[in-house]
Amino acid sequence: MTKPPAAPALDDLRKEIDRIDEAMHQLLMQRGEIIDRLISVKKSQETGSAFRPVREAEMMRRLVKRHKGILPLDTAESIWRVIISTFTYVQAPFSVHADLSAGDALMRDSARFHFGFTVPFVPHMSAAGVVEAVAKSKGDLGLVPATAVAGAGAWWTMLEDAAAPKIIARLPFVERADHPAALPVFAVSRPASDAMVTEVEVWSVTVAGWNAAVARALAPIAEVIAVPHGTFDGAALLISPPPDKPIAAIVEVMVKSGASVRSSALVGSHATRYTVTAGGARPVQTVR
Repeated sequence: MTKPPAAPALDDLRKEIDRIDEAMHQLLMQRGEIIDRLISVKKSQETGSAFRPVREAEMMRRLVKRHKGILPLDTAESIWRVIISTFTYVQAPFSVHADLSAGDALMRDSARFHFGFTVPFVPHMSAAGVVEAVAKSKGDLGLVPATAVAGAGAWWTMLEDAAAPKIIARLPFVERADHPAALPVFAVSRPASDAMVTEVEVWSVTVAGWNAAVARALAPIAEVIAVPHGTFDGAALLISPPPDKPIAAIVEVMVKSGASVRSSALVGSHATRYTVTAGGARPVQTVR
């Protein structure tokens, strides 16, 4: 008979935790040193906002794929979001402008979860106010609900001009049931052209002949926000087609359903929605 191995002493386990904590802190400081060098390189090689939605979406997807153990994914994601956003802020200071019209608490939760407390938070009571503030800034971000909000109007038409800010991300990067910052929001900014994620395009479309039949035809194939616009049956639409369906196919469905498309303009793009379910992580290719 052999004796079972003795349980580790409590003090030894605490020392191990302290060792890991110190190692994580040292790694964060090393990351800071690299960012300091990166700042010097960017001054000579890169212009525009320091926000890189392509890279951030990829980083969060890798985090989800490798995550395991008892630490909740919410905690790991929030830690990484604060690290990423804070170091982005160190590279090029920016503020986050947020539209509170869908609810103060929900939007603040989203902003703080994704950008932490170091990045300044600037509240607004309309999406239009957010877009206007971002347009006047050098590199600020705006957060606008990615859902219909009563009285919000067609704020996305402010993004149609080539020089206007654009939708560059849809948050949260990783969706799941009971997400602590579950409010879907669009991030609006002036990104460098090579930093845009183009997996899902976002279009501003105006139509005449908008009615329930057209809305029903679009519901299974695209995410749509619609508000009255122009004539009595006119509407301004913000359309996010799935990656496998171009805007021309969406327009064709509307026309066949009786609508007349008056104008369309690309107003941004973002990464494919990524969800975590009991069966693991997967990209969302079609709307719910």
